[in-house]
Amino acid sequence: MTAVALPTYPHRHLLGIEGLKPDEITVLLDRSEAYVEQNRQIDKKQNVLRGRTLINLFFENSTRTRTSFELAGKRLGADVINMSESGTSVKKGETLIDTAMTLNAMRPDVLVIRHSASGAAELLSQKVDCSVINAGDGSHEHPTQALLDALTIRRRRGRLAGLVVAICGDVLHSRVARSNIHLLTAMGARVRLVAPPTLLPASAAEMGVEIHHDMRKGLKDVDIVMMLRLQLERMQGSFVPSVREYFHFYGLDAEKLAFAKPDALVMHPGPMNRGVEIDTEVADDIHRSAIREQVEMGVAVRMACLELLTRHLPNIRTT
Repeated sequence: MTAVALPTYPHRHLLGIEGLKPDEITVLLDRSEAYVEQNRQIDKKQNVLRGRTLINLFFENSTRTRTSFELAGKRLGADVINMSESGTSVKKGETLIDTAMTLNAMRPDVLVIRHSASGAAELLSQKVDCSVINAGDGSHEHPTQALLDALTIRRRRGRLAGLVVAICGDVLHSRVARSNIHLLTAMGARVRLVAPPTLLPASAAEMGVEIHHDMRKGLKDVDIVMMLRLQLERMQGSFVPSVREYFHFYGLDAEKLAFAKPDALVMHPGPMNRGVEIDTEVADDIHRSAIREQVEMGVAVRMACLELLTRHLPNIRTT
């Protein structure tokens, strides 16, 4: 009997979606599918990562991402350590590189990092021997969020190619938007950015997307409406006149959603600001909203990423 070859992911790290080939993205999504079903069983645990150590190093607050990485690691049998900035010597003046070197000496197998500085994950990957997963670096990328969004869409719609996806809101400060743009365009979807000019990056026109400043025109006949949080904590200066006015023009409510296709899905990476970028009625619509499903898919995607990355790691270290 011929053994079935396991799917392979050729990279040691997952630092971003940009540069990944469609077949590499597909491998990650296909493997995630298997974990969705496993996570719905009573016995959710495997020993795929038995003996491996996962360190979650979060310099920014997180609920969904950190918890799902912790669950993912534990369900695969890994030893999981959670660290926040307050629990590291960074508070005492230690640099990120020194922290990385200290952790590297402890022989972890995977480091998951979230940091406020764009490029932090890549810098870390250059200093350690283990695999590194970017859980969000500044306004650069958030690759596992884009993967879980894609998995949610693919499970609901059966495909990504040919779909029209509107990403709406604070694109300028959103690493989620950037990762989703890279993934969706690579997989053959059409992406529209819908935002006021002040919340679009200067390079938006070069991203291979359509740009709209009017929500109703931007949502016309789209398949997916992906809302983004207004990231007030990253804003220095006035980007919108007021939160109330922002919701009036760019907040998703039933009236604006009616311009999308009748079965268009509503998505949001969280945390949601109800009444700012999305109306409660729309967010909780059991027929249209896929927001809770996105959270579920997050655990499965992160399990797949951990498994596929650790396949490249040696079982014996000689140094």
